[in-house]
Amino acid sequence: MSARQRITAATPPRKRKTVTLSTVAEKKALGEPIVMVTAYDYPSASVAEEAGVDLVLVGDSGAMTVLGYQSTVPVTLDEMLMLAAAARRGLTTPMLIGDLPFGSYEGSDVEAIKTAQRFVKEAGCDAVKLERGGSSVDRARAIVDSGIPVMGHVGLTPQTATALCGYRSQGRTADKAMQVVNDALALQEAGCFALVFEAVPAEFTEAVMPYIEIPVIGIGAGPAADGQVLVFHDLLGIYDGHAARFVKRYGNIREQMIDGVGRYAEEVRTRKYPEPDHTYTMAPDEASALRAALKAREHSSAEL
Repeated sequence: MSARQRITAATPPRKRKTVTLSTVAEKKALGEPIVMVTAYDYPSASVAEEAGVDLVLVGDSGAMTVLGYQSTVPVTLDEMLMLAAAARRGLTTPMLIGDLPFGSYEGSDVEAIKTAQRFVKEAGCDAVKLERGGSSVDRARAIVDSGIPVMGHVGLTPQTATALCGYRSQGRTADKAMQVVNDALALQEAGCFALVFEAVPAEFTEAVMPYIEIPVIGIGAGPAADGQVLVFHDLLGIYDGHAARFVKRYGNIREQMIDGVGRYAEEVRTRKYPEPDHTYTMAPDEASALRAALKAREHSSAEL
């Protein structure tokens, strides 16, 4: 055993403190990068917990990665609540943020508050996230005023990707960039505790960061953001859909899953599985007694 292994064995792991709004704000103040991933069920949330991430987002990207929709738009509020509740059961330390699905908050402040309350009451979320500026700024302010923390989201906003001419990088001209800046500042003014910058140029993020007082989590927004977020299924190579430019694969789990299930199927078909190590046994005398009882039953049935 190496010296490092002996120290690790003798020293119990330090218990991590629960991540709170204060924790996130402190990380920004200290310049400590904030780690955020998505999760949509108990297993993925458990992995995020063990890996030591700070924030877990139950993103509406689960519509595609878990539920098989072609975009985030069709996913319902009830489906998102189910995913969020499952993720909650796998978490102890990270802050859990629920993504408000398309059509569940835009109509009015009352609708937005009720939706946010369901994420907190029914799924155990610590905060919620909504997309865009514009009318979403009013919705964010109303939810914050009701006592629920809100994370904003600007740049590429998948729920309204059609209006943005598809899944494309945003803010690539000065005029377009200022529109994103105005949305970000409005959401900050509305009381959001953090912002997501998605698919914007690295130069944009670097230029804007001095004007943003709350933590900024980037996804395809360059290294200047206060933290980064990736979709769980993208970073581990589980989802086989199109991967955006900003996705970095840290694993290829889907390939391993296909290989494992394929080998299982082959062994079942060739009767290699189950092997003796995978079966239960009966004492020889009990097995003999069972066979005798079956024969007696068969004989009795024949006489009838």
